[in-house]
Amino acid sequence: MADKFEEKDFSSEGLNLKVWKEIARLFKPFYKKLLILILIQVVIALSEVIMPYLNMISIDTFASGEGSDQQLLLFIVFYFAIIVVIGIINMFYFNVSGKVEMGFAYYLREKCFRQLQSLSFSYYDTTPTGWLLARMTSDIARLAEVIAWSMVDMAWGIPLMLFSCIVMFSTNWLLGLMVLLVVPLLAYVSFVMQKMMLKAYRGVRKANSKITNSFSEGINGSKTTKTLVLEEYNYQDFKKDTSEMCAVSTKAAKVGGTFRPLVNFISSLTLALIIWIGGGLASANVIGFGTLVMFIQYAQQFYEPIRSISMIVADFQLAQASGERIIHLLNSEPAIVDTKEVIAKYGTVFAPKEENYEKIKGDIDFKNVTFEYIKGETILNNFNLSIKAGHTIALVGETGSGKSTIVNLICRFYEPTKGELLIDGIDYRQRSIGWLHSNLGYVLQAPHLFSGTIMENVRYGRLNATDEEVYSACKVVNAHDFITNLADGYNTDVGEGGSRLSTGQKQLISFARAVLANPSIFVLDEATSSIDTETEQIIQYAIENVMKGRTSLVVAHRLSTIVNADRILVIKHGTIIEDGTHSELMAAKGYYHQLYTNQFNEEKEARILKESFES
Repeated sequence: MADKFEEKDFSSEGLNLKVWKEIARLFKPFYKKLLILILIQVVIALSEVIMPYLNMISIDTFASGEGSDQQLLLFIVFYFAIIVVIGIINMFYFNVSGKVEMGFAYYLREKCFRQLQSLSFSYYDTTPTGWLLARMTSDIARLAEVIAWSMVDMAWGIPLMLFSCIVMFSTNWLLGLMVLLVVPLLAYVSFVMQKMMLKAYRGVRKANSKITNSFSEGINGSKTTKTLVLEEYNYQDFKKDTSEMCAVSTKAAKVGGTFRPLVNFISSLTLALIIWIGGGLASANVIGFGTLVMFIQYAQQFYEPIRSISMIVADFQLAQASGERIIHLLNSEPAIVDTKEVIAKYGTVFAPKEENYEKIKGDIDFKNVTFEYIKGETILNNFNLSIKAGHTIALVGETGSGKSTIVNLICRFYEPTKGELLIDGIDYRQRSIGWLHSNLGYVLQAPHLFSGTIMENVRYGRLNATDEEVYSACKVVNAHDFITNLADGYNTDVGEGGSRLSTGQKQLISFARAVLANPSIFVLDEATSSIDTETEQIIQYAIENVMKGRTSLVVAHRLSTIVNADRILVIKHGTIIEDGTHSELMAAKGYYHQLYTNQFNEEKEARILKESFES
């Protein structure tokens, strides 16, 4: 865990209007509900402005004995009705706001997940899972909460202050002016501190992402941690991250916590001034005591939105830090995309036009292909290779020689930096990604199973497959027997990542899934290197049956598994140094002969040692 992923630095000062325009665009499906919430808040603000005015009437009119009993009764009924209306409207507001918050969070997560499905392999090469989890969970939750609650509170605070000003200035302009006297000072304080809060909250989001990433690594690598006895090291590493989170969170809390008391202190001084001057005016009978009480209530009520807005500004800083990261994810461009012309004919991965998909025969040609993962670090240089349809091609060579790169290019997980890659004589960029991938059967060294049953995992190969077709695919790869011997058979839950099955069982299910897809091109990337010899023999038998008539590429570590391949390519530093059948390469006594002989001797020694121990 030493090399930490450095997140993109977001360093805009203050509120970034560009970011909020993007957020507003994302929020478009909820505009109607937002408008309803704003109207509700305006009505609530108007209702709350009426209350101090009614209190003034009750003191100056009814408390002094000037009003009649009938007027008092009507006043009480009206006063009670206002309270009931405010209660009902508030209940409706909380109901709608809750739906907006949850709905927007759901919408964003769906949109982000869809984006993650469309991004190329290169994006995942440089972006840890933990950082993506932070975007999908806490960042989205924070943004949805602020928009549904804090932003709408602005629609309450501003009308409340506006209506209060109208009533105050129409009653006594001097006291009204005193209430407004503090606003410029509060605006300046808000402007200065919002920059401090934005910087602090960005630090919180960055630290939170580090912790989420550490969580993800710690859970996924738990077996490695235990076998290497790295518990204490990882604990100290995680403790360092949490200490950093604690420090930046405390700093952010201090900055945010200073803001509200400052507003309270300034507004309290103004309130004291109103009581002092207004009390003198009331004693001199310039204004009634009910009017003084109304101004005191308006002053308290007027500064409450300012206090709320100060907190909303703080919330906006935090939400902006989250919004920046979400938008960065949503705006990330896939490294591999189809052209508009290709999309018009073949559709997209999410909306394919399968009726236009041509059947793949399986001829593959590399034409002067140059490829580099990182600019300036060439893996393949003017690479040429022709593969005939229906042939099985084995790729062997030391780690880093370029075997997996060749396979990744054929699968279009990456594209050539220069040159062309033809399938059936046509540059595969002239056809869609979905067209190619729907004709691929890919079996990895470490197969991934999704949470669910065996039946569901095999059916992922072709979602509309019948149960009988699933059974047939499992029989082809000799997985049917072990599955039916399980307590729940095909309905057995595989656990997270297939944790309830052995590596060999997971590999057989993965292979059955690939077979069910009925692909034209098969790719086995070290598919038998991590399983026992017995399971390897089972899979090897299945491979020979399934690959007949299909173009197949096998990246092999165990050379004994590819002796029957039509061609064996020995790759070194991105170049084919030997090409032929097993017998031809053995007769040539070159690099392949050396590799095979050494591996054969090693396996023979291991077998002899095992037999001696067993005896």
